[in-house]
Amino acid sequence: MHGSHPPINIEALLTHIPLFNGLAQEEIARIARSTREIHASKGDILFHKGDACNGFHLLVYGQIKLAFTSPQGSEKVVEIIGAGQSFGEAIMFMDKPYIVFAQALADSLLLHVSKAAVFDELQRDASFGRKMLAGMSMRLHQLMNDVESYSLHSGKERIIGYLLRELPDADANGVNVAITLPTNKGVIASRLNLTQEHFSRILHELTELGLIVVEGRKIHIPSVANLRKHEG
Repeated sequence: MHGSHPPINIEALLTHIPLFNGLAQEEIARIARSTREIHASKGDILFHKGDACNGFHLLVYGQIKLAFTSPQGSEKVVEIIGAGQSFGEAIMFMDKPYIVFAQALADSLLLHVSKAAVFDELQRDASFGRKMLAGMSMRLHQLMNDVESYSLHSGKERIIGYLLRELPDADANGVNVAITLPTNKGVIASRLNLTQEHFSRILHELTELGLIVVEGRKIHIPSVANLRKHEG
């Protein structure tokens, strides 16, 4: 949100978003007119819990954390948004204020699509509504999986599951592969419902077992099959 940035081609960016696939050029142009770009520097807060929601966000590049703060001041990360993902649609439809806060974990560029433009498009095009529902259903499904994981799986199983999900498909059963954690360990620990100490302790344990080698944010996996065996 600082400094001046060269203007971006909002229409071109909207065309590449799965949600808007199949919309005609004039429909994209209509939505683009109600879309504004937001540049956020690392650490910037995009909105606070309780702020009014008057549209939804699409992340072009960077990384956004959705989280809430307990009365004691500790923080729970609900979701880490990556490039190409959208957030805030459900709250926009419910006509409620935000229930989380959003903070940039890296310098980011977002598009904010106004609620009015979305509602106009929904009236015009039924397939747009189906796509929005599909996107929101996927998010809900992922959140259900998370709740199941927190409730039924040990911390170790959660971390191994997370590492396996982060692997590119090509490395699904690879040897000597590596992944780079998308953000710092504290944020990931909170996302997995673990304290940072517990998260570090498990990484240490997996290292002792020879299942991973930790090098900063980079995690080397000598054998994916062996790691999978430990998932439980």
